[in-house]
Amino acid sequence: MKVLVTGAAGFIGSNLTDRLLATGYDVVGFDNFSTGFREFLGMACQCPRFRLVEGDLLDCDALTRAAAGADIVFHLAANADVRFGPGHPRMDLELNTIATSNVLEAMRACGVRKIVFASTGSVYGEPEVFPTPETAPFPIQTSLYAASKLAAEGMISAYAAAYGFQAWIFRFVSILGERYTHGHVFDFYKQLMAHPDHLDVLGDGHQRKSYLYVQDCIDAILTAIARAAEPVNVLNLGTDGYCEVNDSIGWIADALGLAPELRYAGGRRGWVGDSPFIFLDCARMRALGWKPQMTIQEGIVRTLRFLQRNPWVLERRR
Repeated sequence: MKVLVTGAAGFIGSNLTDRLLATGYDVVGFDNFSTGFREFLGMACQCPRFRLVEGDLLDCDALTRAAAGADIVFHLAANADVRFGPGHPRMDLELNTIATSNVLEAMRACGVRKIVFASTGSVYGEPEVFPTPETAPFPIQTSLYAASKLAAEGMISAYAAAYGFQAWIFRFVSILGERYTHGHVFDFYKQLMAHPDHLDVLGDGHQRKSYLYVQDCIDAILTAIARAAEPVNVLNLGTDGYCEVNDSIGWIADALGLAPELRYAGGRRGWVGDSPFIFLDCARMRALGWKPQMTIQEGIVRTLRFLQRNPWVLERRR
């Protein structure tokens, strides 16, 4: 089977690419390296079943050429700088929504009928039900990132109805693990390397978040495409629990042997559009026979150890 992976040099994309190659797939990796790293594709580039295409999802011709002959598209490329959406309002629209439209059109032109899409649990906004199921009503959107992902979900569903596509839409919690390059573990570790005596924390530290280890995430994706057979399969991906930001700070500080003074910015949210509580109901995914193997604490510590072993990641992200 031949697959196209967009965002192949990114955190999740590169881990998925390695797993697909190990499973025997032929993989075309598509990336513009705006945030992805070539180093993450080091193993993949040594495999004769991997082909790297450097291109932009806003370049429809390049994308269509890359999709030719594929059996399925794993669409992971997106704007990952969630916090900074209000400062760059077209970024989420272009890199998430328009890019997804281009992927769908490239698929239609090439006769590709299967798509895996990385959405987000943020589409639920601030729900009233916890853990939040896929059937929860959508609130008014407060995050440009989530709004752009929800729009992309809508287009994928419409293409499934209009053109006979089959889709697997995954609403992730935040993902952790090796090759992680942005998020709270990165931010806290970077701060503590610069000033071990204190840590600046967005919000009040009581924000409750759920996290999932990257290999558990990939296990779920591969399980779902093998076992979920609806035309459109919408699936939450997360763990059975959550932690406070303060819990995560404690685990990181303990792992580093530090006891920093915590300086809180205050308020319930870390930034505009940030949900103070994210906890997803993953019963649909569990019914397919999947469950995560790594706890949130283990995932956070493994992420920290990756960053310690790879200081170049912090340097390149400046």
